Amino acid sequence: LIKGMVEKAATTSNAMNVLDPLQLKPNSMETERIITVLDETITKLELSSLLPRVIDSLDRFADMLGPEITNSLREHQKLSNEMEHLLPSFEEGDTMRAEERQGCLCLLQQRLKCSARNALRLLLANPSLCQALKYKSWARLSPAEVFIKAFGEFRNFMLERLLTSPMEEEEKIQFMEDISLRIKKNTEAVTALQAELAAAIRTREEEIHKKDNVIKDLQNSMQDLAKDCKASIQQIKQEGENQRKEELQASQARCARLQQDIQQLGAQLSALVLEHRASELALRKRNCRLEMEIVNWVQKYDTDMGEKQAECEEVHAAYAKEKAQLSLLTDKHAELLQEYSQIEEERRICRNKEEQALKELTTKTLAAIHIQAFWRGYLVRSLFKSKRKKKKKGKGKKTKK
Repeated sequence: LIKGMVEKAATTSNAMNVLDPLQLKPNSMETERIITVLDETITKLELSSLLPRVIDSLDRFADMLGPEITNSLREHQKLSNEMEHLLPSFEEGDTMRAEERQGCLCLLQQRLKCSARNALRLLLANPSLCQALKYKSWARLSPAEVFIKAFGEFRNFMLERLLTSPMEEEEKIQFMEDISLRIKKNTEAVTALQAELAAAIRTREEEIHKKDNVIKDLQNSMQDLAKDCKASIQQIKQEGENQRKEELQASQARCARLQQDIQQLGAQLSALVLEHRASELALRKRNCRLEMEIVNWVQKYDTDMGEKQAECEEVHAAYAKEKAQLSLLTDKHAELLQEYSQIEEERRICRNKEEQALKELTTKTLAAIHIQAFWRGYLVRSLFKSKRKKKKKGKGKKTKK
């Protein structure tokens, strides 16, 4: 059974991986185009289903939609109201004007379709507005929701069909046949296990019946035991009563002895009370002297603390004055530090400019030196060339002679 359940789980997982359209990706341009058209259609259907809710709240969302979309939606609302007024009159009207009303209805339907397409075109031109409308917590009508869901399933089915080759289709069919065969085997195994379970239940019931008989026998024996216990309890009560009488007599004798002890302890207590009263009087006198000393010390403490408080107030006043001076000096230091920073920045900029100018001057000087050297070389080479030409001409004249 466990092996069959494991195989069933593995088969189900493979089936989900094979048949899940989300795992498939378009592999051709035609497939991508078809899926793109279906996705755009789903988007248009979702926006179309939101148009009645948007029209109902048109005054509230006029600023967000803009004047062009608002006017288009108002025109669409106007045509929808005309359609709602025309349909009841079309159903209740006479047969004489049926053709005329049919023509008006067709024309109104065409205008309503054009208005819906125009509104969708304007909304789709603003993707951020479409996202904002979708995020609004508006509930679609149930027919529209059902249709959109069915169209989404159709889109997934088309994607699966477009991406499934004939070989993969045959593999899926074979795979489904294997699954059916495994399900049949598992069903037979479950039926056999159910039969075994029924037999085990019957055996269990027979064992329970035997245990019930044993329990009844035990209950009878417990009743007999209860009768015996009652007799023993009665005997124990009688013995307890006799023991209680004996202990009562012993307790009365013990109470008499304790009474004598109490009288003796009372006499001792009276003597101790007189002694303690004398010591208490002495302690009270001492306590009065200590209280007077404490009052004197408290007065002295108050005087000292008053002087300390005056000194503390003077120190606090001096501290407040110095703190104010410190605040002024801190502000002035901050201003000076800011000015110093500005001056340092200006100096750094000047140094950079000077270094840049020095680099440019060095570069220009080197360039001028190279140009002058090149020009001098050029002049020297030109002078040598002119001299060589003159020598060659002089040699030629000599040979002619």
